[in-house]
Amino acid sequence: MESPFNADLLKGKVALLTGGGSGIGFEISTQFGKHGASIAIMGRRKQVLDTAVSALHSLGIPAVGFEGDVRKQEDAKRVVDSTFKHFGRLDILVNAAAGNFLVSAEDLSPNGFRTVMDIDSVGTFTMCHEALKYLKKGGPGRSSSGGGTILNISATLHYTASWYQIHVSAAKAAVDATTRNLALEWGTDYDIRVNGIAPGPIGDTPGMSKLAPEEINSKARDYMPLYKLGEKWDIAMAALYLASDAGKYVNGTTIPVDGGLWLTKPRHLPKEAVRQLSRAVESRSREKPVALPTSKL
Repeated sequence: MESPFNADLLKGKVALLTGGGSGIGFEISTQFGKHGASIAIMGRRKQVLDTAVSALHSLGIPAVGFEGDVRKQEDAKRVVDSTFKHFGRLDILVNAAAGNFLVSAEDLSPNGFRTVMDIDSVGTFTMCHEALKYLKKGGPGRSSSGGGTILNISATLHYTASWYQIHVSAAKAAVDATTRNLALEWGTDYDIRVNGIAPGPIGDTPGMSKLAPEEINSKARDYMPLYKLGEKWDIAMAALYLASDAGKYVNGTTIPVDGGLWLTKPRHLPKEAVRQLSRAVESRSREKPVALPTSKL
């Protein structure tokens, strides 16, 4: 789909994306690059990184890949420093690295719970912590006129509760809290904007194939407000808005991009059955008016 934004929206910017070599992260990398940014990708798998960087280069996008694990502070520091050394600045950090799998709470080991917390929540804070010196107003490679931007990829699972996702729900709740607190502190002290995106079910992603088998997926669409899966492009467009001057007054918020799915519950009755029931109630009300008690005051 054609972007609604100008091609030079992020011209001159440098973006570092964890998990930027595949799925939603790679689409954000691609769209940021198409809109003028230079791209650094961090990931644990060299083959995925090499493939992603090659694809970006084929589009004429300046890009580099760095192997690293967001759970390790030394890796986070090395990748952030290497990004600055390679491009001479850092303007945007996108935390898209995540871990997930379906498991009931009783079958989830504390180690499995901890692993997802370490990747999603601790990893997000670690990357933010190491990038601060380059993102803050007046930091290396930056002028004193303003700070950079952080964008955390979250989820809507913890807004209510989700089956077999206690580990991810806890981790993303922590990510949202981190987003708000850093927006408050670093927005005030360093002019850094910190926001998030909470994707809904997005088609053609590893998460959908792993977490929502097709037979479940088809049933879920029956109660999705827009009756369709989202696209990686939808998330990337939200990311462009938040990372650019278009969102310059947005700070500390996490935007659900899920077609309104988190608001919904399966219908207990078809719409026509509800209409018939409503007409029956109205008919009875007209036939038997209710007498209101007379006040003694």
